[in-house]
Amino acid sequence: MVASRAMNQLSGVARLTNTYRVMRHGQSKANEAGVIVSRIETDRHGDWGLSELGRRQALTAAEGSGLPADTVIWSSDFSRARETAEIVRAHLGAPEVILTDALRERCFGDLEGSGVANYARVWTADQAVAGEAAAGGTVTNQAAAGPTGSGIEPAAAVLDRASALIADLERRYAGRDILLVSHGDTLQILQAGFLRLDPSSHRRVPHLETAEIRELRLAGEPPPRVVG
Repeated sequence: MVASRAMNQLSGVARLTNTYRVMRHGQSKANEAGVIVSRIETDRHGDWGLSELGRRQALTAAEGSGLPADTVIWSSDFSRARETAEIVRAHLGAPEVILTDALRERCFGDLEGSGVANYARVWTADQAVAGEAAAGGTVTNQAAAGPTGSGIEPAAAVLDRASALIADLERRYAGRDILLVSHGDTLQILQAGFLRLDPSSHRRVPHLETAEIRELRLAGEPPPRVVG
C-alpha cells in the first residue's frame, strides 16, 4: 500500500502576516439531536442550522470577541457555520462573509446520520495513525482512512485543504484580522497544523466549545514586533 502523507501547507512558513482566529459554530440542531451531519448534501436537504441556544452563543461570542469592524470572515458553507458567521458579521458590522468548502466539516462517511458516540471510533483510529507515525512506521492508506470501509476523510486530507486556505489568505491579505468559522474536527486538525503536530494527533489539542473563538499562532513564530 502507498503511505499516507500529511500535507501541511504551512510547514515551510516561519511567520504569518495576518492574525488568525478560529470559531467553532454555535450549538446546532444536529448537536441537539446527537447525530452526525458531515455531508453538505445532508445539510442542504435538512434543517441542520443553529438551535436557539446556538444563536445566543454566537452573539455572546461576538460581543466579547473584541474583533474590529473590518475583520475578514471566511466560513464553511454548512448552515450551522454560515449562520454563526452571519451573526458575528452583523454584530461587528464587518464586510460580507465569504463561504468556502475548505472549511467544511470533516466527512464521516458511512457514520453519517448515526449517533455522535461514533466520533470516538474515528478518534481512536486517528490516534493509531499518529502512533504509527511517531514510531517511524509506514502509515498505510487503510489505517489513515479510519474504520475499514467507512469512507471517513483522513485527518491529513482535512489539514491539506484547511492549511491551503491559510496559504491562500496570506497571498490575498496582509496585516488583517481574519476569522475562520468552521467545525469541531476541522478546527482541531487545523490547530494541530499550526502547532506543527501530526494531524492525526489532533485530540491532543484542547477542543473548542461551541461558539468559542481562539487565536492561532504558528509554533515557533516570533512574537509581534512592538513599534515605539
